[in-house]
Order: sequence, then structure tokens, then C-alpha cells
Amino acid sequence: MSLVITPWFGAVKIGDYIKRRGYEGAKKALSIKPEDVIEEVKKSNLRGRGGAGFPTGLKWSFVPRETDKPKYLCVNADEGEPGTFKDRYIIENAPHLIIEGAVIASWAVGIHRAYVYIRGEYLKFALILEKAIEEAYQRGFLGKNIFGKDFSLDIYIHRGAGAYVCGEETALIESLEGKRGNPRVRPPFPATNGLYDCPTVVNNVETIACLPYILREGGENFASLGVEKNGGTKLFAVSGHVKDPGVYELPMGSSLRELIYNYAGGVRGNRRLKAVIPGGSSSSILMADEIDVSLDYDSMIKAGTMLGSGAVIVLDETACMAEVLRVITRFYAHESCGQCTPCRQGTSWMAKIAERIAIGKGKKGDIDLLLDIAHSIMGKTICPLGDAAAMPVIAICDKFRSELEEQIRERRCPIERE
Repeated sequence: MSLVITPWFGAVKIGDYIKRRGYEGAKKALSIKPEDVIEEVKKSNLRGRGGAGFPTGLKWSFVPRETDKPKYLCVNADEGEPGTFKDRYIIENAPHLIIEGAVIASWAVGIHRAYVYIRGEYLKFALILEKAIEEAYQRGFLGKNIFGKDFSLDIYIHRGAGAYVCGEETALIESLEGKRGNPRVRPPFPATNGLYDCPTVVNNVETIACLPYILREGGENFASLGVEKNGGTKLFAVSGHVKDPGVYELPMGSSLRELIYNYAGGVRGNRRLKAVIPGGSSSSILMADEIDVSLDYDSMIKAGTMLGSGAVIVLDETACMAEVLRVITRFYAHESCGQCTPCRQGTSWMAKIAERIAIGKGKKGDIDLLLDIAHSIMGKTICPLGDAAAMPVIAICDKFRSELEEQIRERRCPIERE
């Protein structure tokens, strides 16, 4: 099985990275026209690995080629989705993949300044990346006249302040500008009016890390590793009730069941599988009989959920769904920026109801009230945080209604009594 990212793990120093054919993709990119690089990325069927799954090459093509304004690249390393920890693995084990990918993206779009917006709690990983950037400057892979071409690029690291909403690209841009991280109303989109009202590309760490392979081996090669319209491989961060939690790289289109049982070792203690949150806390939960699904963006949508960031949270038969609901709603109530009334009020309301259900003080009608609030939030906010808060609530209430009703009726978790 051909892999794209993990073969580079361990090549932290630039010398080790170069020995593994590091920066060959960037050299090849700079030897061809920028528009040809974009076409190669389009051929690859690379879709954004941050959660939205938008085609990367298409996103780049929206940026105007001719403009009097400077253009910017923002590498999104905020990684605030609960259950997600893949990007920090890339930064820790192969930081030069990100730098090389940034060079490729910047050449393709005509960018001379890039920022890595990294989660504030990731101090260790920010320092690793800073060291790698320093090494790249020393070798002439950053700065002026990269690879002897009339092309320059500077990369800066910007540490966030711990706001989940800054993982949304326009809130990230606001934060980079020194403002409060409130998402912007769109249109206009960052491709034309982004950082400092200039054309801007925002790509996830994993998306950027795929670019060296694509340029080195070819877009069609990368596309062949996955399935239709979902090229390449994907990193999956598996946690929860499994024997071997960790980060796994599999071809797009692999089975969720295969990931859990063949790679993550199956459910710990050989207990029964109860449910899986397949794409981070914002994705709709899947029941045990729903895991024979392909791990690609389109198949997951057809299954009524989403691939998201690839954060797979496994829950066994001991999991109390009222507690799961409480943890998820509390997180989104805390992280709402408060800009939109449905999200600001609705997330806090859902958290209060979920809390009282979990502690045995639930009321008749609470489940219907939760569903009503969640549906009132869906599609009515500036950014996707509202939908992210509502979708898991709707799924849990629909699929585990009987368990929640028993919790309300008996005033204690039915799982604890078994």
C-alpha cells in the first residue's frame, strides 16, 4: 500500500528529509508553470483535509492571477476539533513536508508570504516548526531566489489563543489581523478578500503535506490511491474505546470497520461496539450496525454523517450517551463566539438541558426540546459552528432516544445499572 505522509515520519531534520527525496516536489513545481502546478493538483483529486473536503486545486484557481494586491497563504494548524490530533503528528514528525508544501502552493498561486496559524496549546510543535523553517532558510529553500528561480517566500508562525472557532478560515484570518476571531459573512470569500482584504488561500496542514507527493509522483498517481473524486490517502486519528488508539494513514475509500478492527485492534476488552463518532465531535454519530461505510467525503454524506477531520471516536457498550451528549454540548456552548443569536443562545440552552439529563434531573419533553433547538440552529449561523453543535445532538437524540428517555425516567444512567 502506497502511503503519502507517514513514510516521512522521523525525518525531522532537513538532512534526513533530503535523504528521503525531500524538496524534490518543490523543485519540480518551480520548474513548470504555476498554472500547470494547479492542474496537477486538480488531477490528484486532493480535497481539503481540514473537514470541508473542498477540491484544493479548484480552491486555488479562484485566486486572481493578475492583481495589484499581495497574496497570502495561511496554513491552518489550529486543530481544535475534539478527537483530532493528526496535524500535530505531521508537525512533530515531518515538519519539512509542511514547508515544502507551502513552497509548492505559494508558487502555484503567486504568493510570497505565508503564515502557519497554530493552536496556542501547541507550543512544543510550534518550536519544532520554527526550527525546521530556520533550516529551510539556511539551505535556501525559503527566502529569495528559491532553487535559483526569481521567486521568494517567507513563512511566519502565528500562535492562536485557544479558540475553536478560529479553525474556520475567516475567523482565522480575523485573528491573524489582530482582531477578535469572529467569522466573516461570505461572500466575499478569502480567495479574493482574505487577509488584509487581499487574495488568500487557507489550507489545512494535512492538505499542504500531500503536495510534495503529488508534484513528485504526479497527480494521477495520487488520485489512483483513493476513489473517485477522493484522491490519495487520509490520516485518521482514532481514539476512545479501542485497543490501539493512534494515527493511521489509509487510502481514501477504506472501510470504517476495517480501520477500527484491522488497524486500531478492535474494541478494548473485547466489549461490544456501541457507536462511532466518525469525523470529530461535530459529525453525526453512527451506530454499531452502520460502520460498513467507505471513508471518503461523498460516502459519509450518503451515510448521514461526514468524514470531517478524520477524527474517529469509538464508544463501547459502557458509554453513557447522556454523558456523551453533555460533553459535546458543553464544548460548543463554551466555544461559540457569540456573534449569531441562534448559536449563542442555542448552544448554551442545549448544554443546560444535556447537563440536567446527565445528572438525573431531566424533564419529560427535554429530548424534543433539544431537537427543536438544534433544528433552529441548523443553517442559521454565519459559520459552521452552529451546524457542528446541532448535528451531533440531533443524531444522538434520534438514535439513542430510548436510552435518554430511560435516563430521564429513572433519573440515572441505564448503563450504570447493568
